[in-house]
Parts: sequence; structure tokens; C-alpha cells
Amino acid sequence: MAISPNSDLPGMDDIRDAAERLRGHAVETPLLESPLLNDKLGGRLLLKAEVLQRTGSFKFRGAFNRISRIDAGIREKGVVAFSSGNHAQGVAAAARQHDISAVIVMPSDAPALKIANTRALGAEVVLYDRKTQSREELGEAIAGERGLTLVRPYDDFHVIAGQGTAGLELAMQAKAMGAPLDAVLVPVSGGGLMAGCALAIGDLSPGTEMYAVEPKAYDDTARSLATGERQRIADGAHSICDALQVHTPGELTFAINAKRLSGGLTVTDEQAMTAMAEAFTYFKLVIEPGGAVALAAVLTGALPVRGRTVAVVASGGNVDPDLFRSVLDRPGAEEAS
Repeated sequence: MAISPNSDLPGMDDIRDAAERLRGHAVETPLLESPLLNDKLGGRLLLKAEVLQRTGSFKFRGAFNRISRIDAGIREKGVVAFSSGNHAQGVAAAARQHDISAVIVMPSDAPALKIANTRALGAEVVLYDRKTQSREELGEAIAGERGLTLVRPYDDFHVIAGQGTAGLELAMQAKAMGAPLDAVLVPVSGGGLMAGCALAIGDLSPGTEMYAVEPKAYDDTARSLATGERQRIADGAHSICDALQVHTPGELTFAINAKRLSGGLTVTDEQAMTAMAEAFTYFKLVIEPGGAVALAAVLTGALPVRGRTVAVVASGGNVDPDLFRSVLDRPGAEEAS
């Protein structure tokens, strides 16, 4: 399959090529549904379980696709990435499969599980203070000092194409299930997964509406879609959704999403936690807060399912056990389910 050499943005051929490259390395994650939840919602809800991907999130897809394309002589020097945790683990795992070193710049307040898993995969972890330091500057400085290749978390041609393989699978699985998709909802941070899914699903199911979902405190994509220009979240914003704390959409990702999305939706942290509990009840899945926002948007009625077929992506499941336990123990959690 040919790669698009004359474009700054990936296309469907690039996503199909990434799928071939990922074959045998990434997991083809299942598209699940719960008859009980369907009855409750009055429609058909499908859930793409990227929590079952290698390293517990979709991030392995883009990281592997990107690293596999670095020239061998340069790749052997190693890679560096910056991430709050899921991209960190994806890069560490992909680097390990290519038998190269990885340095990961992570915020000191990242979930302990994500830091521990990144180290367990063999990566060197460099911690920073997200309130006073720039992860981008640290990552670029380390890359320059050590001669490493920087693997960006979302604003990268091959990362976007790799993430798009999740959308490719989703569209093909839905077709095989006889489930024409009215809408697909995707959690959004920098927008790489959203952009890749928008490209793939837009090609295979052009009538399907595509929605970005974010925490209310980090609604930069929703704001950007509304204005037509990239907007930035003010410093000091807070959300339990640690995986979705990017202040502004990526340049490449927004160039795709601005043209292909039907809109942006937001949910509160409380709604995300309720979705985590319901995912455990109905799908027997462990989903982290940021990975649950698309499901939350459906459960709250931000996008109605009644009489329709809607798919949501559960993008990650790397949540600290204590936090997950507290979510399930919240007053009213059982009643919400």
C-alpha cells in the first residue's frame, strides 16, 4: 500500500498501510454491546474496547507505526516522548519490540500505575512539574542532547495514521454485525485518535456523524470547532481525566477534525466517573476517567441513542486501583447503573 508522499496529512491509504504494519503486533480490539444497556437507552450502543489494546490504550497503535518507520540507523539511537501516561506506555512498548531505548518525560503527578508500567516496559522516566515546566521543551532538549528521535503524542503524520486503525476496525466490525453507524463518539485530548477515526470512518461510512468528547474543564476542541480556530485552555484548569489534559488541539489533527466532525461534546468529571461504573457493570471493563468520556456523553443524553446505532470508543483503562475502587464505592454508583 502506498503512503501519501505529497501531503502533510494522512489519508485512508496511510491508515490501511498502518494496519498492515501493525498486523501481528497490535490487538484487534472487540466491538462490544450490552443488551441490558441497549434496553435502558432505547437504541443500540456499541463500545470499541481499546482498554484491551497492548499497554491498555489505543496509543500503542500510533507509537508502533511511527517508530517502525524511523530509518534503522537513526532508530537504533533510541526515542524520546512526552506523555501523561498512555502515550508513554505505548512508546515504551513499541520501542521494546524494536529493541531500542526510550526516554519518557512524564508529569510527576501522573497516575502511579502509568509511571510504574512505563518503567516496567524498560523506559527511562524523567519526571517534571506540569505547573512550572514545559514537557515539549524538555522532550526536545533531551532529543537534541542525546540524538534521539522525538515521537510526538498526536501531531504526527504516522501517529495519526496508526490511531486511525482503531476507526478502521470499528467500521468493519460494525458492518459485520449488521449495524449501520449513525454516530461515533471519541475521547479527545490532542486529537490524534479522533482525526484517525474521522478519516477511516468517514471513508467507510460517510453518513456517520463524528463527535469529539472532552472534560468540561478541557473543552479546547469543542471551542475550536465552534470558532473555526484553535483555542487554548487557560492555565490552572483541572480534571480527573488526566489523559485528556492538553491545552489546545494539535495543528495537524485540527486540520482534519475541523473538516470532518459534526461537533464537540463535554462531560463533567462526575459524569465520567458514573460512566466508569456503568462500563464495569454492563461490559465488565475497567476504564480510566479520560477513556470513559465518550460513554458518559451517551449515558447523559448529550447525544441521544434512542432509535439509533451509536458507537463509542473506550480509549484507555490505565486507572490507579484506589481511584477505581473509590469510583465504584461512590454513593449512588449502584443506583446509577
